Amino acid sequence: MILFQQRRSFFSGLFLLTVTTCHGKLVCKEGQSGPTHESMQAVFDMQPFRPAVNLSNPTIANISFTLYAVLGVNEKAQLLTTFLWLRLFWHNEYLVWEPEECDGVIRISLPVKELWSPDIIVYEFVDDDVSQACPYVYVNHTGHIRWDRMLRLVSACNLEIFSFPFDVQNCTFTFGSYMHTIRDVRVSPALTFNEMSENSKQYLEASGEWELVDILGETSILQFGIDEWDIITFWVVIKRRPVLYVVNLLIPSSFLMLIDILSFYLPPHSVDRASFKMTLILGYTVFLLIMNDLLPSTANGTPIIGIYFSVCLALMVISLLETVIITNVLHHSSMKYQEVPNWVRVVVLKHIANMICYRWPEDVRPTHKTQEDKSESSNDSTGAWVIQPVSQADGRHPTYNGDTVSLPELQLICQYLKELRTHLLSVQKESELLDQWCHVGYVLDFLLFRIYLLLISCYAMVIITMWCIWISQT
Repeated sequence: MILFQQRRSFFSGLFLLTVTTCHGKLVCKEGQSGPTHESMQAVFDMQPFRPAVNLSNPTIANISFTLYAVLGVNEKAQLLTTFLWLRLFWHNEYLVWEPEECDGVIRISLPVKELWSPDIIVYEFVDDDVSQACPYVYVNHTGHIRWDRMLRLVSACNLEIFSFPFDVQNCTFTFGSYMHTIRDVRVSPALTFNEMSENSKQYLEASGEWELVDILGETSILQFGIDEWDIITFWVVIKRRPVLYVVNLLIPSSFLMLIDILSFYLPPHSVDRASFKMTLILGYTVFLLIMNDLLPSTANGTPIIGIYFSVCLALMVISLLETVIITNVLHHSSMKYQEVPNWVRVVVLKHIANMICYRWPEDVRPTHKTQEDKSESSNDSTGAWVIQPVSQADGRHPTYNGDTVSLPELQLICQYLKELRTHLLSVQKESELLDQWCHVGYVLDFLLFRIYLLLISCYAMVIITMWCIWISQT
């Protein structure tokens, strides 16, 4: 009995469809708005079949979309998550009626599951479709169907993060039929690519981190073996808004580097300078750990801002090593009271000091005497301080108010004077050695400071130039 009813329903639907096909239009009754349910049910029964009277004519599907939001960019997995308003048009040759015969009805809504729909997919789709379904479509009296739906699209995209946070991403959306070849289904854009781009910019203009640059596209034919598919390729170009990363990453890093540069103005012989730089390196390390969550991570490469932070940390370590070297020169060598080598005098105190325009104090000038000159000068100066005993002076005894001064007391006075002179010479030599090593340390500190400043300036200029080039190209 059930089988008999199914056959009866099928043949009745086939009969109505035959009548409809012969007339080319749906049937309308007087006093009823729109086509009759029986005539539409006949079309519903043909849902598995492509709605074309002549199957040699392909069904044309028109596609347009509006990019509403960029939900996320996963650099490690190379995925782009977007939210689209998708609009799909096609023609059903069986859903045609005359508005004058159907009480002026020109458009009705029908359940999409009862109608044939083109199997349009996005080839880059790599996740389950969790979008909210739209179960109805609008059908015009001419047989044109419009299906509006929301699509949460998770697509594969080749993300380039080298220029982060000034990066521009170009992702591809390829729309086409999964099964039907160009003999059955042809696809074309419903709007111009410029119109789709302008519509998307209106909604994405104030949306989160990303800004839409442009939407480009073209239609082409995908050939695989002997079969060909009609496809539309969209290129969605988006640009990151870098203000958040500039404020949270670049500016604090620049401030820390500026403080490290200004720390060179601390006295080189001060122990607080080394401890200050060590504290600065510790703070910069903590800063790198905090900002690690903001940097994108991928196995393809490292963003240039990450290289920038690594180089800045390396420059801070070099600055600390330079401070250690200068401290060793100023304290270790001078405390041993070692003589400044002649080559250090010539290279450091003469050539390097002139090259970096080192300003000598007014009461100090660089000396470049050799050891022989120093020994001669020291002998000359020593001779003026020789005190001869009274016994060696032409055999006469000095007198004072007629009394003879005893010889042992004179010898004791001479011995005291010699010890005092030796002590004063030792103190003077220590002071001279300390001043010489201090000036050597000051000259090296000035040299290393200028080299450090030159490296930072060159690296900053390279980074700024590359970013400006990338921005101008986009």
